[in-house]
Amino acid sequence: MKEILIVGGGYAGFYAAWNLEKRLRSRTARITIVEPRPYMTYQPFLPEVVAGSVEARHVAVSLRSHLRRTTIIPGRVTSITHADRHVIVEMPDGSSRRLGYDIIVVTAGAVSRVFPIDGISERAIGLKTVEEAVAVRDQLLTAFEAAAALPPGPERLRLLTATVVGGGFSGVELFGEMLALASALLKSYPELRFSELSFHLVEANARILPEVTDNPGRWVVEHLRHRGGIVHLGTQLVSAAGGEVRLSTGERYPSNILVWAAGNATNPVVASHTDLPVDARGLLITRPDLRIGTAGDIVRDAWAAGDNAAIPDLTSSIPGARTVPNAQHAVRQGRLLAKNISAVLQGELPREYVHHSLGVVATLGLGHGIFQYKGLVIKGVLAWLMHRGYHVLAVPTWERKTRVLALWAVSFLFDRDIVSLESVQRPRAAFLEAVPPIVRLPDPAPGEVRHAS
Repeated sequence: MKEILIVGGGYAGFYAAWNLEKRLRSRTARITIVEPRPYMTYQPFLPEVVAGSVEARHVAVSLRSHLRRTTIIPGRVTSITHADRHVIVEMPDGSSRRLGYDIIVVTAGAVSRVFPIDGISERAIGLKTVEEAVAVRDQLLTAFEAAAALPPGPERLRLLTATVVGGGFSGVELFGEMLALASALLKSYPELRFSELSFHLVEANARILPEVTDNPGRWVVEHLRHRGGIVHLGTQLVSAAGGEVRLSTGERYPSNILVWAAGNATNPVVASHTDLPVDARGLLITRPDLRIGTAGDIVRDAWAAGDNAAIPDLTSSIPGARTVPNAQHAVRQGRLLAKNISAVLQGELPREYVHHSLGVVATLGLGHGIFQYKGLVIKGVLAWLMHRGYHVLAVPTWERKTRVLALWAVSFLFDRDIVSLESVQRPRAAFLEAVPPIVRLPDPAPGEVRHAS
C-alpha cells in the first residue's frame, strides 16, 4: 500500500485529495494531508466577506466533512527531505513530528509578500484567510460607530480613513468592496458625510490589475476615483509607524485601517527547506505533467501544483511562460494531480496540464465589475453578474454553492448587515467585567489575630 502525503490543503491540495479518494481504493493507498487550518479557504470570495455579501463560514470548506478517507494532520510542514522520503511537521502544541511517505504532493500555497517597512507588523492586516477578512470588516464597521459618536474633527477623519496596499486582483477587489460598503453605511449614519471618507489604494507600479490590458486597467482607476477612492500609482508605502501612513511621494496621513495585499511570496518550506529542485524564484521546478523535475530528469514520486510550482504554460506562445498562480489553475491542477497519480500507480502515462484561460473577471463592489477575455471587455453590472456566476460555480460542494446563493437572494430583499462583531476577538472581556474584584487584605502583623466577621 502506497503512502501519499499532501503538503497543504488549499485549492490544489484539497482537490487532489478529494479526487484521489474517488480514484484509488482504500487498499491501494493511504492519503494524508498536512494543513494547519481545518478548512480550505475559497479566497476569491474574501473581498465579499469584507463587504458582507458572503458569510465568512461559507467560504471555508471543511476538510474533515469532505475528505472521508484522508488522514488530516493539523500541523505545518517545516521541511521536506525527499532523499529519505520524510517531512517534519510542527504541531499546534509546538512539538515536531516526523512523517514518512512513498509519494509526496507539494501544494503548500503562497504566503503574503511583506517588506521590512516600519509599522507593518504592528498595524497591517493581510487578506489570505477568513479571519483576516472578518477582521477588516469589523474594523470598518466599528470605526463608523465610533466616528458617529464624535464631533467633526481630526479624530473622526482618522477613523474614516483606510489604506489598501497592492493593486493586484485581491487589493483592487477589496478596495472596491470597501468603497461600496462605506458608501452604503452612510445611510445608517446620518451624522457622517461622504466627504469625510478617505480610502486610499497604494500601488508601486504605474498601473493596477496586471492581468488585464492597459485600457481596462485605466478604466478601473477612473471608476474607483469617480466613486471617491484615492488611487496612488507608482507609489510605495514608506512607513506605517504610529498609525501614520507615509508614502514615497512625501504624502502622509493618519490611517485607521491598513490592509496589506501586495502580492505573494513563495512558501518558506519550498523556498528554503527542501531538497527538491527549485528555480531562481524559489518555485518547484515542475513538468507539464505536474511531476517535479525537468524534461530529462524526473524526481521520482514527487508532484507539485498551485502557487509554489513553476508549471510550463503550454497554451502560451511566449518561451518559458509559466501558468499564472491563481484559483482557476490551482483547482484544475489539483484534479489532474489525482488523475496522473492514479494513472502512474496503474502503470499508465500521466497527462500534461493544458488549460486555456477563460478570461479574467473582478468585482469592484456591489453592482460594479470588469471582465476581459482577449479583446472583449465587459464593464459594470453585467461583469459583476459574470463574476458572481463564475465563482458560485467554482466554489466546491453544492452545499456551499447553495448557502452563497441563498445569502445573495436574501441580500436583494434586505439592506446589508452592519453589525460589527469585533468583540468576538476578545471573548472573555464581558465575563471579566462581571467578575467582582478580589480585595486582598495586608498580611497580619506578627502576633496579630484576625477574627472572621
